[in-house]
Amino acid sequence: MHKKHTYRIFLLLPAVLLLCFTAKAQTVAQCDSLIVKGIDAMWKKEYVRSMELLTQARTIAEKNRWYKQEFLAINNIGANYYAMLDYGEALNYYLESYTLAVKKLEPVNEMVVLNNIAILYSREKNHAKAKEYFSKAYEIAKENNDSLKIGLYAINLGNAANESRHLKEARKYIDEALIFTKRDVQLYDLAGGALAENLLLSGNTQAAREKATQVLAVTNNPNFNGLGTTLGMVIAKAYNKEKNYPEAEVAIRHVFKMNPALDIKKDLYGLMSNVYAGKGDYSNALIYKDSVVWAEEELNRAKNGELYQTNSVKFELQDYQNQLAINAEKLKSERKLFYYIIAVAAALLAIIILLMRNISVRNKQRQLLAERNEKELALELEKEKNEKLLLAREIAEKEAASLLEQERLKNEIEVRNRKLSARALYLSGRNELIEEVITSLSQNTAVADNASLTQQLRSLKGHLKNNDEWDSFITHFEEVNHGLLEKLKAKHPSITANDLRFIAYIYMNLSTKEIATLLNITPEACRKRKERLASKMELPNNTSLYDYLSFVS
Repeated sequence: MHKKHTYRIFLLLPAVLLLCFTAKAQTVAQCDSLIVKGIDAMWKKEYVRSMELLTQARTIAEKNRWYKQEFLAINNIGANYYAMLDYGEALNYYLESYTLAVKKLEPVNEMVVLNNIAILYSREKNHAKAKEYFSKAYEIAKENNDSLKIGLYAINLGNAANESRHLKEARKYIDEALIFTKRDVQLYDLAGGALAENLLLSGNTQAAREKATQVLAVTNNPNFNGLGTTLGMVIAKAYNKEKNYPEAEVAIRHVFKMNPALDIKKDLYGLMSNVYAGKGDYSNALIYKDSVVWAEEELNRAKNGELYQTNSVKFELQDYQNQLAINAEKLKSERKLFYYIIAVAAALLAIIILLMRNISVRNKQRQLLAERNEKELALELEKEKNEKLLLAREIAEKEAASLLEQERLKNEIEVRNRKLSARALYLSGRNELIEEVITSLSQNTAVADNASLTQQLRSLKGHLKNNDEWDSFITHFEEVNHGLLEKLKAKHPSITANDLRFIAYIYMNLSTKEIATLLNITPEACRKRKERLASKMELPNNTSLYDYLSFVS
């Protein structure tokens, strides 16, 4: 009985169970979600999408050193390649995940990968290697007292022993599996299927058929791990060995309805050919024999590269052995060819081993180089970080110094403006006093009759109207306030020289009364003038003239 699908479910079942742990953070949960989505896509045979999601999860896990997530991603990438029949690539990823499990994780993770590697060897009919890795997983399960895993790996060991025809050894493992899997219905049914096959291989066809029929009747999931097709094949083969060809044909057609994989179909075609041959219907027997050849070709096309060549050599060897039985007279020549093919296969195997060793060495060298580059990068990043901190400190110090300098200049401008204000007020008071004296003297009859005094008073009054002091004030104001008045004239061409004088007093933050005194007008006239000037400059109604001048400066 071929068991090419018996282990498929167990490639991923233990890995999926490992997802049942509490997420460390939101990013861990996102990584877990990518892995789950990748596994779901794989089950849907969306392999490209699956590997995209798993590769993304692996990148995140490697970056954050989340070894469990990294292990799950790598292991399930290998499972994708396994599902696509690219066993060489699958083995590379399984070995990578196994190395990670040994270095960073618990024994349960080792069991998962060891089981997967054993399944690969089982699919390649390398029963010795399959048994070796199944046994390693089995021993780890026993060391950890994991009864369910013990039962699972006992089933796998039993199936491997069945395939290599070590039937007593297989029965021992199957009996043990039946004990340890009682609390898991699906695994218990799988163990029952393994027992049915063991009975068939032992020649007890009736017991095998009855056991297979019993398990098929009670199982609640015949699609689980190809159990239905396995049991159906046992029943069909049992009927065929009993030469009950009609029942064998019914059983085979029932398995066909389950839509089995191509390799199972190949076995069904071969079995159906035997059934028709037993019935004497050689025409249909030949048709199904041709179907076997077609299925074999389809399987070979599904594989790639070195795996395809290896399977071709195996097929040729098997075909050659059949020819030996039919053509005894060609035994000597065919034996030479047989040895030649074996030599070629051994050479190919040696080359593959050497290539794998070289790849392992190169991977180790790459790892060492990557670690060294990582350390250098870390040092470079630390240096860059320190330089950025130093630069930020220097910038902060310069900004602080600049703010202090701006504050000093602002204070200096305010001091100068206060001096200008004081001088303007002083000049205004002085001129006002002089003008009052001149007016008083002009009203004096004695002075009015004195032509010389009248001339001197007129000259003094003219001196009061001289704008030299104002020009000096404006020059000094512009130096202190960096051309504020020039900016205003450029922005508002309609303002006059008197407006600029009024603006200068406002900018120096003089009160309405002080400005009225300087301009020799009433405070009310000063307020109205301020409103007219704001309107002339087209300022919004709610905008203070002083605030606007501060903004312009």
